Amino acid sequence: MIKYLKQGKTEEEVALNNLKVSAIVSDAIKQIEENGDIAVQELSKKYDDWVPESFKLSAEKIQEIITKVPKQTIDDIKFAQSNIRKFAEEQRKGISDIEVETLPGVVLGHKNIPVESVGCYIPGGRYPMVASAQMSILTAKVAGVERVIACTPPIQGKIPEATVTAMYLAGADEIYILGGIQAMAAMAIGTETIQAVDMIVGPGNAYVAETKRQLFGKVGIDLFAGPTETLIIADDTSDAELIATDVLGQIEHGPTSPGAIITTSQKLAEETLEEIERQLKLLPTKDIARVAWEDYGTLIVVDTIEEALAAGDQLAYEHVQVLTEDPDYFLNNMKNYGALFLGPETNVAYGDKVIGTNHTLPTQGAARYTGGLWVGKFLKTCTYQRISEKASAYIGEYAARLCQLENFAGHAEQALIRVRRYGNK
Repeated sequence: MIKYLKQGKTEEEVALNNLKVSAIVSDAIKQIEENGDIAVQELSKKYDDWVPESFKLSAEKIQEIITKVPKQTIDDIKFAQSNIRKFAEEQRKGISDIEVETLPGVVLGHKNIPVESVGCYIPGGRYPMVASAQMSILTAKVAGVERVIACTPPIQGKIPEATVTAMYLAGADEIYILGGIQAMAAMAIGTETIQAVDMIVGPGNAYVAETKRQLFGKVGIDLFAGPTETLIIADDTSDAELIATDVLGQIEHGPTSPGAIITTSQKLAEETLEEIERQLKLLPTKDIARVAWEDYGTLIVVDTIEEALAAGDQLAYEHVQVLTEDPDYFLNNMKNYGALFLGPETNVAYGDKVIGTNHTLPTQGAARYTGGLWVGKFLKTCTYQRISEKASAYIGEYAARLCQLENFAGHAEQALIRVRRYGNK
């Protein structure tokens, strides 16, 4: 039996807020389509009070910025990027071109071709998401993308120096200090000074996510990444302090970030509710985390681990942290998640920042049909075929009949002309 001790906002309430965001984004995209750079400047002024002489940083300016960043910070960024690069390179090795002779004289294959140009968004605002630079820019470069540009917003009217440093070290070919809707739309649509890209990627707030949704089709996207989601699955081998710390440590992302807990222990559930309240009084980001917990927090008590698995798969959350006696049960059986964190030793913050896996992950149920950002997202798997004259005549007879079955006379003739030409050789 599944019992809710606490439940977040309804789907209807969330949908109403999404409609408001959609209208704002749609209007901004239209402005950029019609007015290019002028619209970008106006939107940047409106949302960030930021209208520099150029949004693009020159090579000289980038080097000047890097000199202001402490050595320890640079070393930490390089450590994280090393881990992320290693894992991305191993992922790339697992993607192979193939060529096979399926019938005598029939050769089929596919090639994995990198997207030519990608625009990466690195969030800023209250939380300068330095780690997003390596997650998107570096991964695209490992995949072989030739042109990778990147945007990040100013923070209180200033250039985020550590973020720019990470963008540069990750391999960005162009760096722009530009945020939000205007950044995503400018990269996708193109303006007089920003050459359009083929694909836009990266996490962001609800407005960034909605911009990606509305631009999908005009450009490719990595995935629909809305507010951060965290699910913790725990049994009585875990403890309230760890669970509360790990759920609050993620929902501080924003006031609409869902945090869910599923446990087989009623006692642990009640203790966790108390511990969350205790920690919320002390957490420096409690103004955000409290709103997120009160509006989007969920606590579910189940009777069995099997019910916990079913409830977790139903939620299909971005991050799933497993604090149970046998975490591998979920590794072997869970189907719907963005990333799994197995056991008390690991946590979502490791994946967010440094361990090597990518932190751009599916949200809002998208984990039912996609995984997160990885090198494969930047590759197009394109097929080709080559056949001999004899094989063409042989295949052509089958193809002609199947085309005629569907009333495609022209298709059938494409096959029959080859049967006639090659069939008697």
